[in-house]
Amino acid sequence: MTIAVVDYGMGNLLSVAKAIERVAPGIEVTITSSPARIDAAARVVFPGQGAMPDCMRTLRESGLEGAVRRAAQDKPLLAICIGLQMLFDRSEEGDTPGLGLIAGSVVRFAPDSRGPGGILKIPHMGWNRVRQARPHRLWENVPDLSWFYFVHSYYPCPDDPGLTVGEADYGGAFTCAVARDNIFATQFHPEKSAAAGLSIFENFVRWNP
Repeated sequence: MTIAVVDYGMGNLLSVAKAIERVAPGIEVTITSSPARIDAAARVVFPGQGAMPDCMRTLRESGLEGAVRRAAQDKPLLAICIGLQMLFDRSEEGDTPGLGLIAGSVVRFAPDSRGPGGILKIPHMGWNRVRQARPHRLWENVPDLSWFYFVHSYYPCPDDPGLTVGEADYGGAFTCAVARDNIFATQFHPEKSAAAGLSIFENFVRWNP
């Protein structure tokens, strides 16, 4: 079995690949910018890092948009950070159209968001607990309210609240993981989230939606 990590120039690719290799040493993990190799892979990881307008432009210029769309139709697909945001209809960051694979929008944290210590810093950066909003195969062996690592200023708002599988709190509850059919997507970085993140990858390798 081959797992393709989509390389369109905007992701934390090596860390993602190394995390998967650690939990699945017998599986081929390839970082690739080849649509054919993505099409041939059994599973696809779609990471993203940076600004939404840059990521969408680079994805389209790379010629990989079609491969991501095809993977989203029927393969286990794990999207991470901006990869999650790109699945949605539109982002407030640069008023950028996304792939439209999940109905909803991506919005910015309010600049006056407050927590127990006062006004919160944006971007939201660091460790935060994640509440599992509903059961999912990728939560297996991940205790509820586990800590995950975040770096972001925007977060997803799916039109269908039933797609939310994980929530965190930063000046209020926000969606940080969504799932539908063969797609699981996280705003947090599992590759930076120690044992809980490795469990996400291990479950993804075994997941048969």
